[in-house]
Amino acid sequence: MRLHRNVQAGVEYNPAAGDVAPLATVFLLTETERRPAAFLGTSSDRIGSPAGTQSYYLTVAKFAPLVRTGFYASLSWSEWDERFNFPFGAQVEFGRGVYVRPMYDGERSHGLAGAAFGRFNAAFVWAWFEKIGASLAIGF
Repeated sequence: MRLHRNVQAGVEYNPAAGDVAPLATVFLLTETERRPAAFLGTSSDRIGSPAGTQSYYLTVAKFAPLVRTGFYASLSWSEWDERFNFPFGAQVEFGRGVYVRPMYDGERSHGLAGAAFGRFNAAFVWAWFEKIGASLAIGF
């Protein structure tokens, strides 16, 4: 839910862990043709982390229109590990909201394939390139 033009807040539910966690993002810089976006946020820790552990992150992201790909890199504090991680990844857009997202969470790699439909986003998750899962997001 957008609380202000630069602040979003929400709740995430992980049925596999039986966990409910807060989500929050503060947008520091809006992306321009020459400058990446930058934001601070918090969410549940990495895939497979124990219930109740959060991560806190600073992320920079930039979309490259020529290759229809958004790139990101983060500095993330993990409550689970009690250390900094360096997640990064990319989202390749195929049109009509369809995308693939290879990513590294600071410990292990994952792959997502999904689609965005207005306020809804659904994705298949290939966690650790070993386990299959799904993600559903609804924006307000």
